[in-house]
Amino acid sequence: MNCNLNEVSILADANYKTVNETDYKLAVLPWGATEAHNYHLPYATDNYQVEYVAKQASMQALSLGTKSLVLPCVPFGVNTGQLDIKFCMNILPSTQLAILKDLVDVLKRHNIEKLVILNGHGGNNFKNMIRELSFLYPEIFICWVDWFRLVDWNKYFDNAGDHAGEMETSVMLHIRPDLVRPLSEAGDGYAKKIPLSGFREGWAVTQRQWTKVTADTGVGDPKLATAEKGKKYLADCAQKLAHFLTELHQTSNEDLYM
Repeated sequence: MNCNLNEVSILADANYKTVNETDYKLAVLPWGATEAHNYHLPYATDNYQVEYVAKQASMQALSLGTKSLVLPCVPFGVNTGQLDIKFCMNILPSTQLAILKDLVDVLKRHNIEKLVILNGHGGNNFKNMIRELSFLYPEIFICWVDWFRLVDWNKYFDNAGDHAGEMETSVMLHIRPDLVRPLSEAGDGYAKKIPLSGFREGWAVTQRQWTKVTADTGVGDPKLATAEKGKKYLADCAQKLAHFLTELHQTSNEDLYM
């Protein structure tokens, strides 16, 4: 088979001949969101990030002998806390489950044995969906990875923030600098918090009502962001995910529990 790594790993870049001649057992589904990211980052920030990490990790895994098929990114996520922010696109968890069910059905028909949902948006939560899909498709092992939790932010950033802050801005300065506005235009990312003890200590959970939390839609000051920080962080994330994909590929579903 005469083709490059992209054509083997990335479904959107592949052709039917290559796909038809390749035996895939592992698929990766990037899932992002379309939402405001302060004044300086694009609405599709989550999608650019998660798709970049998925592609880089899959190509690294292929160089290690692991064929994983990266599906096109699903660009809409759960944004029920941002409905009053202009054009933050929302789909409900029930809609996510319906989409996932249809996609897993296709994967089953073509002998995929393992699916990694690679998440790029904090509002997405796939745990109960995986429970339901595992009931419907017990022959497919399904797991969920937040790409932004692969490595410790604090090793790379002074004030990472969790939405359009130093981390995401650094990442976008590396991936798509053409879409990043001058940092002088960015808001400071100041965010209010619920002061009740349960939320301070982390054992009570709710969604954030975004316009009550932040004026500029950011959480975290982006001013210290650099492309160099983003490049290093992304490289380490992709490398760690590549090794995980290789481990998962090499382990049969029957031998996952020891």
